[in-house]
Amino acid sequence: MLLYDYFRSSAAYRVRIALNLKGLSYERRDILLLEDQQRSPEHIARNPQGFVPALEVEGRILTQSLAIIDWLDARHPEPRLIPSDMDARADTLARALLIGADIHPLNNLRVMRWLKDEAGLGEDRRSEWTRHWIAEGFDALEAVTGKGPFLGGAAPDLADVFLVPQMFNARRFGVTLDAYPKLVAADAAASALPAFAAAHPDKVAPA
Repeated sequence: MLLYDYFRSSAAYRVRIALNLKGLSYERRDILLLEDQQRSPEHIARNPQGFVPALEVEGRILTQSLAIIDWLDARHPEPRLIPSDMDARADTLARALLIGADIHPLNNLRVMRWLKDEAGLGEDRRSEWTRHWIAEGFDALEAVTGKGPFLGGAAPDLADVFLVPQMFNARRFGVTLDAYPKLVAADAAASALPAFAAAHPDKVAPA
């Protein structure tokens, strides 16, 4: 497996966690977003959106972190990240999509660049934008999180795979986390696991 990756990409971070949880060996190839390598003809040929991650596996290229993790769950089902029980599956997907569809897209690199270059917002206003949308999403996620220790209960699942990278971003942008004790606890429980720790951006950052 070859993962086209960027160390601080939340979506790529999710896939690293999933691969590690499943004990799968993979190579990484850095796509340096700040240098616009994602817009190169070579990468556009892999992923017409020009995003990371992209996973080259079994003769094909997979894109979109949720689709990649779903494929991995089907191909390598242990440990299962998306429950097979339909009610648990719906709950897990809802928590993961709250992050992946409603929080993360509003504070990724291309949005930040548009806010700077097209809307003319300075750094302080862009950071305020980011904190606002993270906090709004975290308010809802805290409300639908159970007793723990993980978002879904006794074991980490897809939602935790999505949470940990978003918590990393929240701290980068100075989001106050006091209102989210369940999320902080779930993040700490997951981050203590070797599979999550090995995927941390500090562990894979380009030298």
